Amino acid sequence: MAKKGIVLMNLGSPDSTEVKDVRRYLKEFLMDERVIDIPFLARFFLINGIIVPFRAPKSAEAYKTIWTKEGSPLVVLTKQLQQALQAKVDEPVTIAMRYGNPSPKAAFDELQNKNPDLEEVLAIPLYPHYAMSSFETAVESAKEVYQQNNYRFKLQFLPPFYNEPDYIHALAENIRPYLQKEHDHILFSYHGIPGRHIRKSDTTGSHCLKIENCCEVASPAHAHCYRHQVFTTTRLVMEQLNIPTNKYSISFQSRLGKGWLEPFTDIRLIELPKEGIKKLLILCPAFVSDCLETLEEIDVRGKEEFMGAGGEAFTMIPCLNTNPLWVDVLAGWVKNFSLNV
Repeated sequence: MAKKGIVLMNLGSPDSTEVKDVRRYLKEFLMDERVIDIPFLARFFLINGIIVPFRAPKSAEAYKTIWTKEGSPLVVLTKQLQQALQAKVDEPVTIAMRYGNPSPKAAFDELQNKNPDLEEVLAIPLYPHYAMSSFETAVESAKEVYQQNNYRFKLQFLPPFYNEPDYIHALAENIRPYLQKEHDHILFSYHGIPGRHIRKSDTTGSHCLKIENCCEVASPAHAHCYRHQVFTTTRLVMEQLNIPTNKYSISFQSRLGKGWLEPFTDIRLIELPKEGIKKLLILCPAFVSDCLETLEEIDVRGKEEFMGAGGEAFTMIPCLNTNPLWVDVLAGWVKNFSLNV
């Protein structure tokens, strides 16, 4: 039996669209100190007393608009990715969600039960870019589970892959067919984070958002800088597709409060038609699997905002999901891990 195992790690989803399940999911998600990074008591009262009571019913309704017969799109697509990858590699592949089910413990237990002689596990956080509220929390949570349960196998994590050539190629090729559609502009909408998260992740303590053009000035801080990394992904993909700089731009969605990265996607979607951009292509490369933030926030509400502001055509380019090139990229990383560890 294979002595190595693979875990695909994604964000997670409520178990159903029932308000009680959405409420439970939101509490787990928002109580994460790497998501809302304020003192525990303040976070507890803010989330349990204000945010969740008001947000859970609205989120439940939003989930209902995208839910499938098989369940949550994000979970379903991650399972499909697991199956596609499993067909290309010998190592057993399972999935884990940072919030909700299946948990990292369930994934580790599954691999170990299949093979008691399991020696090594490669966990692949499905986040191209480093952020404390996505990649970092997924890794640290999995490490905690690993240490608490005294697993005998070694655990390794694939680092952020925002500039990996094979990933960039897969993302570019995922976009290419949509370029045949008549369009005025391409908008890269990345998930937003607070600026303070950028500063907290700065290993130098003196670079990110503190010097002019910080994302363009070389620094060790870039290894943990979400803003630099999304800029890099965008530039590399557009260079590969030979798209001039005046034909694309970046914005940030899903903001919660003040001080988040700008420009904001919802604002830009209203402004763009007034700037003469009537036909828009939009994609969300912070995600590799389509989810609430792409299917509902962008392809439903975002489209309504853009068209209501005078837009004429709005096309959301799907996430990589189970794109064969993307599956091949993952298979290549798994095989290199198998050969080199």
